[in-house]
Amino acid sequence: MNPSKPSLVEQDILHQLHPYTDARLHQEIGPLIIERGEGVYVFDDQGKRYLEAMSGLWSVALGFSNERLIKAAEQQLRKLPFYHLFSHKAHAPSIELADKLIELAPVPMSKVFFTNSGSEANDTVVKMIWYRNNAIGKPAKKKFISRLNAYHGITTVSASLTGLPANQRGFDVPLPGFLHVGCPHHYRYAKPGETEEQFADRLAAELESVILREGPETIAAFYGEPLMGAGGVIVPPRTYWDKIQAVCRKYDILVVADEVICGFGRTGRMFGSETFGIEPDVMVVSKQLSSSYQPIAAILINEEVFQGIADQSHAFGTLGHGFTGSGHPVATAVALENIRIIEEERLVEHAAEMGELLQAGLARFADHPLVGEVRGRGLISAVELVADRTTKAPMGSVGTLGRYLAGRAQEHGMITRAMGDSIAFCPPLVSTKAEIQLVLDTFGRALADTERWLSMAATTAEA
Repeated sequence: MNPSKPSLVEQDILHQLHPYTDARLHQEIGPLIIERGEGVYVFDDQGKRYLEAMSGLWSVALGFSNERLIKAAEQQLRKLPFYHLFSHKAHAPSIELADKLIELAPVPMSKVFFTNSGSEANDTVVKMIWYRNNAIGKPAKKKFISRLNAYHGITTVSASLTGLPANQRGFDVPLPGFLHVGCPHHYRYAKPGETEEQFADRLAAELESVILREGPETIAAFYGEPLMGAGGVIVPPRTYWDKIQAVCRKYDILVVADEVICGFGRTGRMFGSETFGIEPDVMVVSKQLSSSYQPIAAILINEEVFQGIADQSHAFGTLGHGFTGSGHPVATAVALENIRIIEEERLVEHAAEMGELLQAGLARFADHPLVGEVRGRGLISAVELVADRTTKAPMGSVGTLGRYLAGRAQEHGMITRAMGDSIAFCPPLVSTKAEIQLVLDTFGRALADTERWLSMAATTAEA
């Protein structure tokens, strides 16, 4: 070993700027270096094992060492390692994957457009809807409505759809024409005594008031995750999506379902749209599409949306949009194999079964003095921590409890994620009963640690 060569930790601090990271704090503490993965576990460079209770980033459906996905990538690399889809070119994996996605779609869809990430896909959807509305003689119909606390990505346009302050502060987004209505979180935003249905009524009325204020002729689409992910795993209140869709249909506004987190079994159905009764005009999928073994996302559009795009591309002689890696042969081959495995191993049904265990197990913490709410659907959940269950107040600034508990969970060998004071769980679809129980047991230990920490802090303050 060359004593003068910096360690990996030192090299990382010197040369890598990390996403979703405090860059100054990173210079002090450095990275946790993950070296390998096996099943639902990952291992750091010191050999310590961690249960990956977040599936990486909501995405590794099949775990970290699926040989069939590895083989699919290797075979495609040897056969056709790259080709593009520009100018009437195609290859078998992209064609077959598009066909499969149309087959699986919960409502009739017409065409599939591939990108490399969910952010790129949502950016592309906005451009395509603008393009289509120009083609059909509605050039003023360009505004998009999303929700506070929504997450739709971090490119400039998709960050404008996103409704999280951390993704917008300092970046000069959202851009003009991107509007945000209320977050559908009953626990946090319902009025005293307001039922879920009454809350949904109020949110639908708010949406309609925004549409009328702006002018229905200016609103292109309503954008939403079936269940909000990065905003805190927010399960919509009963009747919410029915009422939101009714408003959109009344005013000729497209409905876009961002299925990047919910798609391919996460909520116990193949798509979150099925779980919550959404009939979208456009869908976006990514993450579990390939179990994140390859970067890929896909946009599904219905026939009505396609016709306007097709007419405009014919008038101009081309659809002037695309990416070098759109429909990459290796990524599409891996995604196809990933979907085959999900279907053959009945992992959507398995996720529903394991999800019942996860939801029931977390519900047992609902009466804990630090727990404000337990929520989720299928294999995606969150536990929101509070310092005062009556007022729902945090301890000091929002995120203090969440950061501490997530740190203790990591010490105990489980990686989760604190979104403010909400602790998220999104284990791989292949998780066993024993592994779900380990998630619950480890969370329990971390929660007990957090309670002791607060007790010690209170004792010290009194002294």
